Amino acid sequence: MAAKKKTAKKAAKKVVKKAAKKVVKKAAKRKPNAAFMKPVTPNEKLAAVVGAAPLPRTELTKKLWAYIKKNNLQDKKNRRNINADDKLKLVFGGKAQVSMFEMTKLVSKCVK
Repeated sequence: MAAKKKTAKKAAKKVVKKAAKKVVKKAAKRKPNAAFMKPVTPNEKLAAVVGAAPLPRTELTKKLWAYIKKNNLQDKKNRRNINADDKLKLVFGGKAQVSMFEMTKLVSKCVK
């Protein structure tokens, strides 16, 4: 009889654990930051790469990375570096190569 009680308790614990896991999965979705969604206007240098229309920073970053990948500008050995072509050199202040983190700083100077 004691063995039946132990197995019943184990089964009950498993049911409780499964129910707890299901509750955790139903957490609220993250809301995007309003500052990132505010449209920014690229200057003429950056507009040559991503277009002149005002767009959110998130979309600007997507278009910039699409341009980098399309033109194969990511460095082969060190993937964190971006090799600039003629259009990007204007955005990067004349530098031939910048890191991803430096690129963000330089691009933020080119938006209004």
